[in-house]
Amino acid sequence: MTDTTVDAVRTDAVRIDADHWRERLAELAAAHGVPGAQLGILRVGAQGRDDEQVVVSTGHLHVPAQIPVRDDAVFQIGSISKVWTATVAMQLVDEGLIGLDQPIIEVLPDFRLADMDVAAQVTLRHLLTHTSGLDGDVFTDTGRGDDTIEKYVGLLEQQTQNHPIGATWSYCNAGFVVVGRLIEVLTGKTWDAAMRERLYEPLGLTDTVTLPEDAILRPVAVGHVDGPDGPDGPPQVAPAWMLPRPLGPAGLITSRASDVLAFARMHLAGGVAADGTRVLSDALVADMQALHADVPEKHSLGDSWGLGWIRFGWNGDRLIGHDGNTIGQAAFLRLLPEQGLAVTLLTNGGHTRDLYMDLYREIFDELAGVRMAGTLEPSPDAVADVTPYLGAYERASVRMEVLPAQEPGEQPILRAISTWSIDDGESEVTDFPLHAVEPGLFATRAPGTETWMGVKFYTLPTGEEYVHFGARATPKVS
Repeated sequence: MTDTTVDAVRTDAVRIDADHWRERLAELAAAHGVPGAQLGILRVGAQGRDDEQVVVSTGHLHVPAQIPVRDDAVFQIGSISKVWTATVAMQLVDEGLIGLDQPIIEVLPDFRLADMDVAAQVTLRHLLTHTSGLDGDVFTDTGRGDDTIEKYVGLLEQQTQNHPIGATWSYCNAGFVVVGRLIEVLTGKTWDAAMRERLYEPLGLTDTVTLPEDAILRPVAVGHVDGPDGPDGPPQVAPAWMLPRPLGPAGLITSRASDVLAFARMHLAGGVAADGTRVLSDALVADMQALHADVPEKHSLGDSWGLGWIRFGWNGDRLIGHDGNTIGQAAFLRLLPEQGLAVTLLTNGGHTRDLYMDLYREIFDELAGVRMAGTLEPSPDAVADVTPYLGAYERASVRMEVLPAQEPGEQPILRAISTWSIDDGESEVTDFPLHAVEPGLFATRAPGTETWMGVKFYTLPTGEEYVHFGARATPKVS
């Protein structure tokens, strides 16, 4: 939303009833086994004045210790951090320090990939839109020092391409770490310090941090994962609190719902903070929300990508936002620019996406008259013929095998084998039954969950075969 469209915010909108949404949050969190959650809803007032905001909480920050969630508690917001990193990168574009289509090797002369022809072509736009092709699920721990991001980017010289540059779209964590390194080089500060000085402080975010030594000074959520009894049993505390520090620009911001809403408000108000501070130009705020890349599988996340933002089409209404997942924590953010509405949900375990779907469906219907996009579901008339897609697909950190049905009446299987774990344990193997939707598109869902995800098989114009699942494009290798 730009400065000119803030005036168009509905003046007859339904008031945000804190008691009602506190009750619904508690009911739905319990129904979906979510240990603790914090919900924030913001509507920007006409001409940026008289905002209406509600924050409510439920459950526990730490189940074994029975520490209750407070409205000022902090959670990991995961990959929502990418939009924050993108915002600071766009400030540097605003200041003329880097161009969106300038090869980043001109700013990072030591930038190396396994294919140096590709390294010479990668731009900031490629990185912010997940189209660089860099095989992005790289979770190398390069230590806790202030040089950790520099070291991480230095190791990418061994990294291959997930797909040819610009040829398709694939979610890329490593690419945003490179954006973090660009910020460090252009500001002369660590990513953590640059984010604090350029974003948190201008927005007045008093409880947004990136380092565990800062988070521990606040009421802080820990992640929870399935215990020995599986998804139907009591959760247990996750084996680690955070991902390795170099992943910061891609997903290590810790914040509270009110701070997330302050960040969202700035983007709804054309780059201006609540106190009138200009954080980003109106033109670049709009450019971040504009269409920059299409997503091959349009059902599990959004249908397209902006510069950092995910773009969602909900029955004719355009939303932007992002999700975030860390170790046992998940976060959601959706903005409806045309009505100046932002909703964030911070959680620490359980079936978080099911909670998001049920809760956001109610919120946007009641407060904005907007219907959430229908979920992907199997088609009873479609035939689950996976014969053309049988085989192995592989990228960094995961191998997937598409297998035929083993018995009559059963579904074919996509077997995902994770080759990376936070504690260097055994590879995690998960079987996803494939239910046909249409040729090349299947629906599946994780064990114990209700929300369907898409599995899309497709071929690039140059002939390479891919499967798109979990927001990643994975090439067929056999």
